[in-house]
Amino acid sequence: MKKREEEKAYLESYNESDYVKPSVAVDILVLTIDNNLLKAVAVRRDEMPFKDMWALPGVFVGINETLDEAALRGIKEETGMDEIYMEQLYTWSDINRDPRMRVISVSYIALINSKQIQLKAGKRVSDASLIPVYDLLSNTEEMAFDHAKILQYGVERIRNKVEYTQIAFELLEEKFTLPELQRVYEIILGKSLYKANFRKKVKDLIEETGDIQAGVANRPSKYYRLKEKMEVSL
Repeated sequence: MKKREEEKAYLESYNESDYVKPSVAVDILVLTIDNNLLKAVAVRRDEMPFKDMWALPGVFVGINETLDEAALRGIKEETGMDEIYMEQLYTWSDINRDPRMRVISVSYIALINSKQIQLKAGKRVSDASLIPVYDLLSNTEEMAFDHAKILQYGVERIRNKVEYTQIAFELLEEKFTLPELQRVYEIILGKSLYKANFRKKVKDLIEETGDIQAGVANRPSKYYRLKEKMEVSL
């Protein structure tokens, strides 16, 4: 009882202004494949600093919300995207990453099929678009803050994990052909794969749906689906 009273007295006299507080932000990296290119959701900033430059969607974390809640709010406010599953990617704490003040950012990553994306520029941005990843990375000076580093880190993360996880299937529709699946792997890895070796590698992960392509000039391909989706950390 005495300890509780002592703690209560301590908290009542505690002065939070004794410590300098950094601001906390979330930045969201959404990756997809569109027109055979790996693309990221990017927004064009409509406010200083870095006005008119490309950035990843993001917001400051409110005092009464969790990191996950802030991430969901940020992606919806700036791009119009809703009900998107995201996971934490990395925490960025370079001292001068934001010219305004000390800001620590927790980045999130999501992989989704491009047909799920309907973008609409929202608060603080003049445009929300799908931009080829390698266009952004070849012009890093056009990206705000340290968002080029976040993008590069995220691409490297999925490139490493695609070899031994199921994350590539997040970029596909529920039903897909083997050529479509192989193309997703090739786009992520940035290299061509031998068809026979690839199909041997994925054969235990997939199963036939019984459907085939319709309205194609050449021999139609069978449709497959993922046998059993496992929880995979990005």
